[in-house]
Amino acid sequence: MTYQKPRILKRIWFVSILLLLVLVITMIIGISVGSTGSNIKETLLSLLGLKKAEPMLETIIWRIRLPRVFLATLVGAALSLGGLVFQALLRNPLAEPYILGISSGSGIGAIIGILVGLSPFPGVSLAAFSGSMATLLLLLFMTSGKTLIRKNILLLSGVMVNAFCAAFIMFLISITQDDRLHNIIFWLMGDLSMADLPQVWLLTAVVVPCAVLIFCLSNTMNLFLMGKELAQSMGVNIRVITATLLVATSIMVSATVAACGPIGFVGLVIPHLLRLVVGPDHRVLVPACLLGGSAYVVLCDILARTLPQQGEMPAGVITAMIGAPLFIILLKKSGS
Repeated sequence: MTYQKPRILKRIWFVSILLLLVLVITMIIGISVGSTGSNIKETLLSLLGLKKAEPMLETIIWRIRLPRVFLATLVGAALSLGGLVFQALLRNPLAEPYILGISSGSGIGAIIGILVGLSPFPGVSLAAFSGSMATLLLLLFMTSGKTLIRKNILLLSGVMVNAFCAAFIMFLISITQDDRLHNIIFWLMGDLSMADLPQVWLLTAVVVPCAVLIFCLSNTMNLFLMGKELAQSMGVNIRVITATLLVATSIMVSATVAACGPIGFVGLVIPHLLRLVVGPDHRVLVPACLLGGSAYVVLCDILARTLPQQGEMPAGVITAMIGAPLFIILLKKSGS
């Protein structure tokens, strides 16, 4: 035991530093890329305060690109951690907030909040959280008892909940007759273009405490994978820990949905990729997903901005194009 603790600490630090370096490089590229033609050197000099760029470019870097990149890092961290937690609690490698309908439930709450004129914070955020919790409770009710472990029942329930949420969202859009309609449709595809610094600070205040809490419970998630009976025999309060992790994850997911709309499959792609690289230990996986998910969404947002010849597409389109084929492959493997 005394030998393993320093060893796991070394692994955590090594993986975290490596992925932090990847994240920093990705963020610098994300801040540098744009239609104005700025380069990485010019952006770095501006960020470090060593050289002032042109006034227009300075405004673009500090008021548009920097908040957008920071928002992408927070969204990636929250969604990848959310997928990791759901996969550990449900012992299902295909569990993910978007697939299970949690993100869609948050979307319903957020749209209702927007339509009734609530403030972005805390009104829309609280409405999104209420939607995610209602969807989660519905999902747990539909898969209550021992069937919760069965992948087919869980996935089928998630698909049904997602379909219902999508239909209800379309209903809300159909009864909306004002200029908010276009913004809502673009937001539903996972849009990071409306980021600003106050929004980033608010999301940071939500994501950071939840991520710290999840990391503190990372070893308990290892015990969950061995079975609830074994975890209970080792003194783990199953109900309290499960409720704590579910609420923390739902808060993070609902906050990201309120900020930029539902962005799908991040919680599926990143945990699976990192399990192959760093192994199944959640003490390593939690910080790895935090940093790896951040870099992944920043990269997807860079592609969303640069792939179209004119304008840009929502980042959620890119994550879905990558994540949906992976989900089909994993579903086929799990059924074989």
